Amino acid sequence: MKKNIAEIIKVSKEIYNKGLVSGKAGNISVKYNNVVAITPTLKSLSELNEEDIVLVDMEGNVLTKGRPSSEVNMHLEIYKKRPDVKAIVHTHSPYATGFSFSSKQLKRLEGFGEIKSPYLSSIEYEKPGTSELALSASEGIETEDVLILKNHGVVCVSDSLKEAMLLAIFVEESAKTQFITLMLNSVEDI
Repeated sequence: MKKNIAEIIKVSKEIYNKGLVSGKAGNISVKYNNVVAITPTLKSLSELNEEDIVLVDMEGNVLTKGRPSSEVNMHLEIYKKRPDVKAIVHTHSPYATGFSFSSKQLKRLEGFGEIKSPYLSSIEYEKPGTSELALSASEGIETEDVLILKNHGVVCVSDSLKEAMLLAIFVEESAKTQFITLMLNSVEDI
């Protein structure tokens, strides 16, 4: 588990430095057997230490000191529905989150696995930290690797934390490309 905790800290800093989260937003977790290591609530991902990472069981019981992310139930529900998932990265990356606040859908671009549907899946807004969000997100990502949370952010899942992080980066870069394309297409030729 110590290796997983070190990886969470490294990935937390990387996604913060890449601008996928800011302030005290976003959360990351890794599942190992029936224990989940998750980032804490109300602490910036840019300044985490090993003792900040909180361990919980699959029922949400805290096994160490500290308070887990307010989205702990969303992570747990996803792990319960998806035994193949071992890591979750939840970001508020600006371009992808911008799409989540708009009526535009994010296209699923080539570069990260097979394209099974033309757009990334999304769910309607549910208040952050609620059981409603946890259930809706776990159902929305049941057969997906990325889920757009309307008016909120992005959830990426994988069998490894590195892959979930790379997917979150790819989603943001895809959103940036699509945003630029929309802006250029809206400008009249001079």
